[in-house]
Amino acid sequence: MTQPVTLPLWAFILIVLFAAVTFASHFLFPSVRWFFRRRAEKLIAQLNTRLERPIEPFKLARRYDMIQRLLYDPEITQAIVDHARENNVPENVAFEKAQHYAREIVPSFSATVYFTFGMRIAKWLSRMLYRVRLGSFDRDALQSLDKDATVIFVMNHRSNMDYVLVTYLVSRASALSYAVGEWARVWPLSGVIRMMGAYFIRRRSRTALYRRVLARYVQLATDGGVTQAMFPEGGLSLTGEVGNPKLGLLNYIVESFEDGDRDVIFVPVALNYDQVLEDRFLIKAGKGGNRRFRPPLWTVISSVSTYFWRRLTGQFKGFGTASVAFGAPLTLSKFDVQSDLTSEVAQELMARIRAVVPVLAAPLVARAIIVEGATSISDLETSVGRMLDGLKEKRMPLPKRNVAAIVDETLGRFVLRNLLERDADEVRVKGDGADVLGYYANSIKHHFPS
Repeated sequence: MTQPVTLPLWAFILIVLFAAVTFASHFLFPSVRWFFRRRAEKLIAQLNTRLERPIEPFKLARRYDMIQRLLYDPEITQAIVDHARENNVPENVAFEKAQHYAREIVPSFSATVYFTFGMRIAKWLSRMLYRVRLGSFDRDALQSLDKDATVIFVMNHRSNMDYVLVTYLVSRASALSYAVGEWARVWPLSGVIRMMGAYFIRRRSRTALYRRVLARYVQLATDGGVTQAMFPEGGLSLTGEVGNPKLGLLNYIVESFEDGDRDVIFVPVALNYDQVLEDRFLIKAGKGGNRRFRPPLWTVISSVSTYFWRRLTGQFKGFGTASVAFGAPLTLSKFDVQSDLTSEVAQELMARIRAVVPVLAAPLVARAIIVEGATSISDLETSVGRMLDGLKEKRMPLPKRNVAAIVDETLGRFVLRNLLERDADEVRVKGDGADVLGYYANSIKHHFPS
């Protein structure tokens, strides 16, 4: 028993490695997880005393537990059986398929990442790129919302900055859970997005099993009181207009709602920008009829380099104003339905979004040039002034600067982007300027129905 044993070096190294892994998995890792779990619980307890809508227990559940709860939900169990029968595959194969979908969808929310990392990045990025302005905002109406209800922010989709901007502005109210498209399923971005509480959706999936897993997750989150944010247009606007709603996610929420359930309150949110960062790519995608657009790597590197150079040399004055407005909330239990609840709710929400879309300097000047045909500075000032006077009757938040300052600053930005040529008192559209200016004019066209 006490005699020495001679081992090859590789065998000794393997034994030490196995021992180290066993020690870590049984003693070290549980202790580390317990330490961070306690820190997270203290952070959440402190946050919930400050947030208008505290973080619900559903959002804090472990990702593994949430996946198991989803997979063994009776509706998912039935969907697995149906999928196996329809596709002539064993039920265990269908179960593994559902498990794959559940792992893909379910987030792993981290309050530490969201409120210490995510919120600071969102605030820094928003303020660095734009002058952030709050448009229509009825504070009393929003603060008086039922505290036990599930609140869902429903937004028009202009830019990928929408996620950042709304997250920053709503940070004092609650933690948002976004529905995120396939563009974000890229390592390591996907992991960070999951920790921010977002869940991934496939825009083009046609399998009934996937749709049932996604629908059930959304319904469980809604029943659990998770504050959510969604874009009913289903994607970025390629024309600048507020588009028509797609009923997918909205239908999952509405179809499962019954009297006596936790109420659902939709809050319309409208966004607008003086400059959308990806505007030319969106316009090109709209012309080509293909939503799968990815800017070339060299274009991205060139744009970022130009941005930092102008920032360092003091030439960069920002991308203008980014504005967010909040419309009148819609309470699902009090909505007067005529025939099709989902469709009527969707149309009403889009109408409320359109009503509060912020009117900014760039869309006004773009409309004066493209729609009203102004070609001189004096004509532009007259046209913009006339539009502002007409909008005052609607009691909408409008640019506070005088008309001359609005026109001068906006023209300077358009000239810098090679959209216009300015010669003394005259302006001329150049290159792809007509397309880009039309894109911005479209964002407020619904405010001028005539």
